Order: sequence, then C-alpha cells, then structure tokens
Amino acid sequence: MFDRPKSGERALLCRIGVGAQPTLADIAEFRALAESAGAIPVAVVTGSRAKPDPRYYVGSGKAEELKTRAEEAGADLILIDHALSPSQERNLEKLTCRRVLDRSGLILDIFAQRARSHEGKLQVELAQLKHLATRLVRGWTHLERQKGGIGLRGPGETQLETDRRLLNNRIRTLNRRLERLALQRDTGRQTRKEVPIPGAALVGYTNAGKSTLFNVLSGADNYVADQLFATLDPTVRRLKLAHCPEMVLADTVGFVKDLPHELVAAFRSTLLEAREAHLHLHVIDAADVERGEHIGIVNEVLREIDAADVPQIEVYNKVDLLGEAPRVERNEEGLICRVWLSAATGVGLDLLREALAERFGSRLVRTTIELSPRHGRARAGLFRRGAVLGESVSDDGGWRIEVELAERDLEAFFRSEGLVDPAVPRAEERNFR
Repeated sequence: MFDRPKSGERALLCRIGVGAQPTLADIAEFRALAESAGAIPVAVVTGSRAKPDPRYYVGSGKAEELKTRAEEAGADLILIDHALSPSQERNLEKLTCRRVLDRSGLILDIFAQRARSHEGKLQVELAQLKHLATRLVRGWTHLERQKGGIGLRGPGETQLETDRRLLNNRIRTLNRRLERLALQRDTGRQTRKEVPIPGAALVGYTNAGKSTLFNVLSGADNYVADQLFATLDPTVRRLKLAHCPEMVLADTVGFVKDLPHELVAAFRSTLLEAREAHLHLHVIDAADVERGEHIGIVNEVLREIDAADVPQIEVYNKVDLLGEAPRVERNEEGLICRVWLSAATGVGLDLLREALAERFGSRLVRTTIELSPRHGRARAGLFRRGAVLGESVSDDGGWRIEVELAERDLEAFFRSEGLVDPAVPRAEERNFR
C-alpha cells in the first residue's frame, strides 16, 4: 500500500460509458464539477465498456492508461465520473499511486466547500462521514497497525478499529444535533401553518439559473455564479405581487444526476422546503441540449423526498441564448403550465408574475368586523396574518376591526374560528357576538 497524498489540485478526469460512448455533454458536466471543486483538469480519459470491471471498474487496460496519462500530465489526483466501490477505489489508488476520487466523493467535497449555515455544514459532514465509513479498510497504511509501546503491547484495539469507533461516535453526535435542528424547523413550519401564506419553491437542475431568478423576483442578493452548486442553503423571502395576497418564495439546492444517496438523505430536512411548498417553479435551462434528461432527474429526486405531488410550473430560463421571444403555454384546464423567459435580461418576468397571480390570486376583500370580548383569539389571529388595517374599541369592550385579506383566506379564517358559516353571503360589515 502507499500513503495517500495530503493535497493536489491537478486532476486527470476519467469518464467511461457503460454500453455506449460517453457524450460530450457528460464530459463537459464532469469537467464543470471538477472545476467547481477547485481542481485543474490537465487530461481527460474516455472509453466504453459493456459492463463495469469488478476490480477497477474501468478495466485493467484502461487502469494502466490512467497511470501512464497521470504520470505524463503530472496529475496529483484522478477523478472518476462514476460511483466506485471501496475496493475499486483502493485498487486504482494502489495501481496509480495517486489519490482517486469518485463522483460521489467529488460532489461531497463541493458541498463541504459551499455550505454556509450551521445545519448545512452538519448535513455535509454527516454525509461525508457515512461515505468515508465504507472506505476505512486498508485505506491508509497506518490503519493496519496495532497500537504499540510500553504497556500497550499484546491484544488490543487496532488503529483501524479506533478510527471506526470514533467515526461512529461522531455520526451519532451529528444525528442528534440534526434531530434537534429538524425539530426547531418543524416548529417553525407549524407556526407558519397557523398563518397560512401560499408558498412557491424554486427547484431545478444545478446551474439552471434558480438563484438569478430568485434575486430578480424577490430583491434578494443570493450568491450567483456560473458554476455547479453555487448556493446550497435554502433561502426564503416574502414576495408581493399586484392583485395577489402576499406569498413566500424559497430558493433550494440544485439537483444533479447520480446525486449521492448520502446527500439526499442528509439534506432531506432542508429539502422539506420543496415538499411543503404549494407550488414548484421548475427552472429549466432552455439552451441545454440535455434539458429533457435533466427534467427527469429533478422529478425523480422530488419523488424521493415525497414532493412529486406538488403542482408545478415549468420555467424555461435563458431564452435569450436561443434568440426566442418570451411566452406562456397553458394546459388542458387553461392554466399556465410553462413560462419561457430570461432571468438575466428580465424579459418574460411579467409573464411569470402573471402565472403566480393566476395560481395564488384571490380577490382581496376589505371589510369591517365587530368582535365581542370573548373573541380575543380571533382578534389575535387577524393580527398574526397582518390583515388588520385599523381597530377601535367598542362600548362593551369588544373591537371594531378593519381588515384586508384574500377572500378565500377570510372565509377559511371565519370557518376555523367558528364565527360564521362560509356558505352565508358576506356583507360589507359583519358582527360576531
């Protein structure tokens, strides 16, 4: 065995097509992943196989080619665009005498660099440790040795067993911390449910332009860059549209094909922002030749987190690169189901706002409500909703409250408080005694 190098950014990229030659789009995406992680691609090796080789995945001949090309190009690192088993990774490292990282490890490294929130960092660390747990065996030469020294000779715990035990302890600690954070997040969601505000979540393949669209719609200043996984932590902002009640808009992490299962599991609580949304804005790179495949990948991840049943509007972004005009498409029910726009230039944004207003729009009603002193909880509910425009105290200690609220939300409020039968036609002024 050999001691793994501690660092190295010059990378040799390898993509093997199983059953077919790899496409240029696959190679370009893997190069973008490598560059997003900070690697400097110095050479690319491609090929095809009928099925993966159990020893090296790439085959013995291709493995020798990797060793030769890495020596010629001065590569410190070999990146394989496939999920390798621990034994395949170790066999390639032993043969090439270089650090080998598969697609899952590369994506985990990118996530580790980009996570900013406390919860995001814990989630990434947990995913990394679970990935590492399968790769401890004979990974480093010192892990095979038993502890030595005066008083430590004889039967005892090997360094490998010690590291595995410490790793498992850390995994349990992270799970407990994330459970507490998930409980806090659930508490926040319950609070938001008490004040029902419609919400939309931006979902889509990484680098489709979600953060750019989020910024121009909400006025936020999320980090935007032409790279994969530019932002990880979800951001939620209130969004006010004309002739439409206030709503919330969430920007979520981008998806990618062959997303490591460890990450899907670790980010499940964060991705709940997408599952709890009333509408998905599925942002698609209209200029991407692989957009059909990417749409399928995003929908598959949404199924994995039980969010496939949320209504969806497809937002085809970057139409300026195609030279096409913005437009909308409607489904059989007459609702807008696709919007073609450019978040970078701003063309077509009015069409998306129109689609949101169509989905969430409800006639705003301004009315006056009289509540008796025993309806204090109902009064507090109106204030929580931000619906109160003015208030005065009645002679009997009750309240005369002027409110403005969406018609359907007002009826839902009456029904939840048991104040009026929603089937009764509403008058301009109502008394609840």
